[in-house]
Order: sequence, then structure tokens, then C-alpha cells
Amino acid sequence: MSESAPLSAEEADQLARMRYRRALARKKRKEREAASEVKELNITAMMDMMTIILVFLLKSFASSSAAITASEDVRPPVSSTRATPKDTVAVTITPRFILVGDKEVVRLENGRIPQNQLQGRLVLGLDQRLKKEVEKLKLIASRNPAAPFTHELSVIADKMVPYDLLLTVLYTAGENELQNYRFIVLQRDSE
Repeated sequence: MSESAPLSAEEADQLARMRYRRALARKKRKEREAASEVKELNITAMMDMMTIILVFLLKSFASSSAAITASEDVRPPVSSTRATPKDTVAVTITPRFILVGDKEVVRLENGRIPQNQLQGRLVLGLDQRLKKEVEKLKLIASRNPAAPFTHELSVIADKMVPYDLLLTVLYTAGENELQNYRFIVLQRDSE
């Protein structure tokens, strides 16, 4: 092996500069990596963000809970009421169907309940579905005291639904502990 010749002053100076540049580059790289790390959380900014989200969610939930799907089948009557609908069991009566929530429970024939669906004034398909809804509401009420079972029913009916059909639906609801009725109407535009 051959021994390396001693470095001249100029070569030693260049070697020292190269080591200095490498050390400086390493130091800058470490500083950049350290700068991208989160050292502490700014809790005030996070609380501001959560407050804004909370206000947005409360505002969106405060709007009407009874949603009527635009349809040719259902044209509720118009009213000047200012009352807002509550979140309850919703029964929709159209000239062709009776629905609980958005599920069809009885198909009407010429705007009447078929005889095989009637037992006196009790509508069998509607009775079965309302029993399930009431059981669900009672279970929720037993586990959450803030959501008591209020025995309320929202009725969304076409303005041309015969009174006898409406009475039959209300009788069936009453047999399922839903005695407090709310009729959903369209709000008249105030001029």
C-alpha cells in the first residue's frame, strides 16, 4: 500500500470547505424536518373549529324534520300556521298507497283499502308496521330519558283523501298507542 501524500494548504482548505458545506446541508435538512413536525397542538384553534362545526350542525338539525318528498301523489292542504313539525312516526296517505316513513304498507284500490287488509276499522298492514315503530320508540325511550315516547303521529295526507279513509288510518294509529295527531300542511307564502 502506498501512503498518501500530505495535503497542500490549498487542498486542505478545499477539504475543510467541503466538510463545512456537508455539515451545513445536514443541519439545514434536520431543521426542515424538525419544522414540519408538530411540537404542540394549538387547543384554541381546535376549539374554535369545533364550535363552528357544532353551530353548523345545530342549525341544520333545527330545520324541519318532516320532509315531504315532492310527488304528484301527495298534495297536502295549505295553511298559514307557524308551528314547526316534530320528529315523530310519519304516516303518508296518497290516493294509491299508505306509507309509514318511506315504506309502503298498504296499496289502495281506487282510493280505498282492500277488504283483505281490513278487520273492522283496523288496517292490518298499517297495524303491523306501526307496532314495530312503537316498539322501536319505546326501546329508545327506555334507554334515553331525553327522548321520551310522546304517543305522537304525523299524518301527511293528500287534500283529496276521503275523510273515512283518514278516520280508518287514525283508528289504527290509536290502537297502537299513537293518540296525538299532527297533520302536516304546506305553509302559505306570506306576502
